[in-house]
Order: sequence, then C-alpha cells, then structure tokens
Amino acid sequence: MPFEHHLKLRLARKHADGVTLHFSLSPEYLNSSGNLHGGITASIADEAAWHALENHWGYGTKKSTTTELKVNYLRPITGKKVIARAHLVRAGRTLCVSRIDIFDEKKVLSAIAIVTYMLL
Repeated sequence: MPFEHHLKLRLARKHADGVTLHFSLSPEYLNSSGNLHGGITASIADEAAWHALENHWGYGTKKSTTTELKVNYLRPITGKKVIARAHLVRAGRTLCVSRIDIFDEKKVLSAIAIVTYMLL
C-alpha cells in the first residue's frame, strides 16, 4: 500500500482554488512530546497540494511529482483532528505552486507550507 494511504486523509471539501482535507490524529502519528510529528505535518501538506492540483486538472489526468516543500511550524498540534486547506496559487504548464494552511482541531493556524509540483 502506498505511504499516503496510511495517513487516511479525507477530502472534506473542494474549492475553486483548492481543497480542504481532514486528518484524524492518532498515537502513531505523534512525536515523543505527544505532538503531531513534523514529518507527518509535511506529508499532510504534500498530499493536500497534490489534491489541489488534481482537483484543478481533473483526478488522474496529469502525472506529477513534488519538487519542493517548505513548512513553517508555528505551534505544536495536539487533539484529535487536523485540517489542511490547500490553495493552488499557480498552475502552470510545468510547475504548480500551492500554499497549505494547517490548523489544529480548534481551527488555530499551526503550520504553513509552500509546495511545488512539477507536471511530468
């Protein structure tokens, strides 16, 4: 099973400029401090950007790969749910850039990511 399927992300809403995903926080995704692991946060951002891209072009119509991912971790994420809102900033012929806002279950902004995909 591909790695991203282990995250069990749920597409909650499609927007004109992107998507919103929900992620259920469980113990295997936490770090030793009891917060969401930073690598999982980055993976959520990457997947949210992919969904925004697929929503724009049509699921399954384009092949793509991540070329750059940057995450600013603003605060620890705890609780039961994470919300990722992906905004497709630019969808070019070769590169597509997304901004992902990641919120905790209280809808407090906890991380911001910029993810660039290349169309293959």
